[in-house]
Amino acid sequence: MKTKDELSVQDVAGILKVSKSKIYSMIKSNELQSYKVGRKVRFSEDDIKSYIQNSKKGDLVKNREILTPIRNEGFVLCGQDIILDILSNYMRQRGVPALRAYIGSYDSLIALYRKQVNVASAHLWDSDTDTYNVPYVRRLLPGIPAVVVHLTCRIQGFYVAKGNPKEITSWEDFGRDDITMVNREQGAGSRVLLDENLRLIGVFGKDIAGYDQEIQSHLTVASIVASGKADVAIGTEKIAKQVEGIDFVPIKKERYDIVFRREDADRYEIQSLLNIIRSQAFQEEFSQIGGYDTKDMGKVVIEF
Repeated sequence: MKTKDELSVQDVAGILKVSKSKIYSMIKSNELQSYKVGRKVRFSEDDIKSYIQNSKKGDLVKNREILTPIRNEGFVLCGQDIILDILSNYMRQRGVPALRAYIGSYDSLIALYRKQVNVASAHLWDSDTDTYNVPYVRRLLPGIPAVVVHLTCRIQGFYVAKGNPKEITSWEDFGRDDITMVNREQGAGSRVLLDENLRLIGVFGKDIAGYDQEIQSHLTVASIVASGKADVAIGTEKIAKQVEGIDFVPIKKERYDIVFRREDADRYEIQSLLNIIRSQAFQEEFSQIGGYDTKDMGKVVIEF
């Protein structure tokens, strides 16, 4: 194998014992996570391991749909940020078999409500209160006593072409007729941030070129902007640093939290998870990576 973060299509085809065309088909259907460096498709070793494990278990996500309730089939941690991949790896090292489900914030909370996952993650902005996550937990988990624990803060903003040739600096620019965007899928935190702000300024998504082009990855939307196929996309600052050919316009500091049912608070898996994110080793790892604010990591935000 090459380094674990730069596997090629040919490498992955060899690992999975399938054709290169099958790999491209899996990328298109969102079965397999990938990213682009210029025009080249690349994969991380963790992406491939997650795909293999998900295929074996059959209880994770395929095309944004939860296949089966988890019940006694495993402990499932839901969300799309790499911080959750590393967290699940820490848990496995401690003997806790944590599985991963890769769906957006809104669907993550719905899955928690339906007992299809054990821990959901969210970065959902509420424009009425200018707060993150808590209003959505109350609405999407009605009657469910829950605990919200802070994981990190990230910066959300606009991915634009190098030099920002179209001078995109605010939400109002999405109302211009010379702007083409690429969007995140419904329910993603970045999509909610966009839609809430469009509502506030009175711009309809149908009037924005590219609004209906939905992608399930920050890396992919950033790569599309870098390729010149779109002028702007919404995503996190950390990803912008990984893709050549784009600049980042910071817009909003967001809170990224995890949520679990209060009835599960004493479970060994939950206690292990909390001990890990509150540990110095875990927090130091992310303070060195950059793009993550670990100041209040592990702090209980609210218990319902």
